[in-house]
Amino acid sequence: MLEVEELSKSFSTAAGRVPVLEGVCFRLEPGGRMAIMGPSGSGKSTLLSIIGALEEPTAGRVRLDGTDPFAGDAAARAAFRNRRIGFVFQEHALLAGCTALDNVLVPALATGRVPRETIARGTRLLERVGLGRRLHHRPGELSGGERQRVAVARALVLSPRLILADEPTGQLDSASAADVAKLLVDLATETGGMLVVVTHAEPLAAAVGGIRQLVDGRLSS
Repeated sequence: MLEVEELSKSFSTAAGRVPVLEGVCFRLEPGGRMAIMGPSGSGKSTLLSIIGALEEPTAGRVRLDGTDPFAGDAAARAAFRNRRIGFVFQEHALLAGCTALDNVLVPALATGRVPRETIARGTRLLERVGLGRRLHHRPGELSGGERQRVAVARALVLSPRLILADEPTGQLDSASAADVAKLLVDLATETGGMLVVVTHAEPLAAAVGGIRQLVDGRLSS
């Protein structure tokens, strides 16, 4: 279960403290899905960064399966993210010099030697997203939609409990966006992972379901 309790975030500026999130609360059950929408600057990406233990909150708590990632040091948080959270960003963030399969396996490299079963899972995921014949192609040889499919496979290769996606279809044409949205939802459902997506795209939000609005730092109930 993902639990977010009274989460707040503010930033210091020359003019004083600027609040971005205020008292955000929600729970997501295992296998649950949520799409968070809202205007630019409403704090959607900041909220996702905190849930993903990339950025500390000013106040409040995040717990994933009972564990607060901010209770440990930076190394513990990094290990927590690697084991339990998969990320898909608007920019695919693939390594240009690596093949599609190597890019998918990047999260496993943090744990040392990549086991054969992880390589096999990465291969199956690329086959599942329609790239079985492009395992050894580099990002420059793939279309935008194909690159984002690689990013989806990478996010799922370690079977994370939580999948976070920040505008994952924002750079894609409508046909590619629909394909990636379906794959993201289908694969999250198949693996039983919780899925949280922030987006401006209504078709993606509708595909994910559980739509909530983030306005003026507050999440709709």
